[in-house]
Amino acid sequence: MNNSKKRQYFGTDGIRGRVGQSPITPDFILKLAHCVGRVLKKTDARPTVLIGKDTRISGYMLESALESGFNSAGVDVLLLGPLPTPGVAYLTRAQRANLGVVISASHNKFDDNGIKFFSDKGNKLSDEWELEVESLMKEEPQWVDSASLGKTRRLNDAQGRYIEFCKSNFGSDLTLKGLKIVVDAAHGAAYQIAPNVFHELGAQVVSLGCSPNGLNINEGVGATHPEALVEAVKANQADFGIALDGDADRLQMVDASGRLFDGDELLYLIASQRVASGESLQGVAGTLMTNMAIENAIKALGLEFIRTQVGDRYVLEALHEKGWVLGGEGSGHLLVLDKHSTGDGMISALQVLESCLRSQKTPAQLLHGIDLFPQVLLNVKLTHKAPWTPSAQLLQAQEDATQRLGNLGRVLIRASGTEPLVRVMVEASQRSVAQDTAQYLSQWV
Repeated sequence: MNNSKKRQYFGTDGIRGRVGQSPITPDFILKLAHCVGRVLKKTDARPTVLIGKDTRISGYMLESALESGFNSAGVDVLLLGPLPTPGVAYLTRAQRANLGVVISASHNKFDDNGIKFFSDKGNKLSDEWELEVESLMKEEPQWVDSASLGKTRRLNDAQGRYIEFCKSNFGSDLTLKGLKIVVDAAHGAAYQIAPNVFHELGAQVVSLGCSPNGLNINEGVGATHPEALVEAVKANQADFGIALDGDADRLQMVDASGRLFDGDELLYLIASQRVASGESLQGVAGTLMTNMAIENAIKALGLEFIRTQVGDRYVLEALHEKGWVLGGEGSGHLLVLDKHSTGDGMISALQVLESCLRSQKTPAQLLHGIDLFPQVLLNVKLTHKAPWTPSAQLLQAQEDATQRLGNLGRVLIRASGTEPLVRVMVEASQRSVAQDTAQYLSQWV
């Protein structure tokens, strides 16, 4: 059993849940911060942490709890205010802080929230670090004396510093002048930052999803609801549309015709243009859900392609292991590690725009000839609560189907981690084949 199985509170992306229900309660979050502070003090007598958040109304409450917990352990706090998750990762590095903390539930609705952490290098923390924190949660607090309590202050112009970082990752010889871009910030953390980044690079910006009220994050807009962006691009006769999610680490894009491009397609676009420009790339990392057409196209570029478990955490681990810089998911989590240490929706968008400007081609032209394989996903309900294991008949049926599909299709069968379901996914060059194969396999679950 690996360490991730043993963690009680931490999931694949920090700690997340419904606000007011364990563990997203003020008392738990205060104790969590206190324990994290104790871990930090093992290697630094006076640590500093940065705290950023998205626009959920619960962010105020959780920010106060974190601040008190850290101060009680003798840790100084810098408050960043509303800032994208990748912005917190960047400023943690730039400020030489010991830790970055983000209060966000990413693409979830407003009544969820969560806490995630970044190391002093702007990377996600290890399973071992999370286990050490959890072990301290079982102990009584160890409050420091009054003279040793941590202090809190706000970091001036955190948003402006991050805006300059984003702009610095766009070719200095290029401009967005002459382009009209719809920027959808999902009423989330980038609601002030994203329009300014693209405006300051020269674009005419039409803002969408940039009016948060604490309750409307990801509601009908953003990367999880790109239909709003498609309509806005058409209505404004824009050249591009850019949709982020609530904490701005995901990206979906739309071209002038209203065509939507997902993370798989954008990942290939960036990789292909780097190869075309003569850059030395060894490979690209995707996940078990990456469309097979994209895998085939990346291999056709002469690059290696590997799949990881679903989740940008696992893609990041694989890239570090291989020493590669490009990876991502269809959901729009893209990793461009020679630009940033973590997934960043705005920097990924700038990479796509730079590819289009340098090649003088549209996204559709850069993706010409690549047709995503139809993907059919069936959820089969389980009637028992015991851990699911595939039967011998299912394994044989899966092997038979895989052989029949060859390199023109793919089968993935896995139990849901959150619901009593088994997910049967089939990709094939023809939708009817994918549908029939998925239906056939589901009867053996």
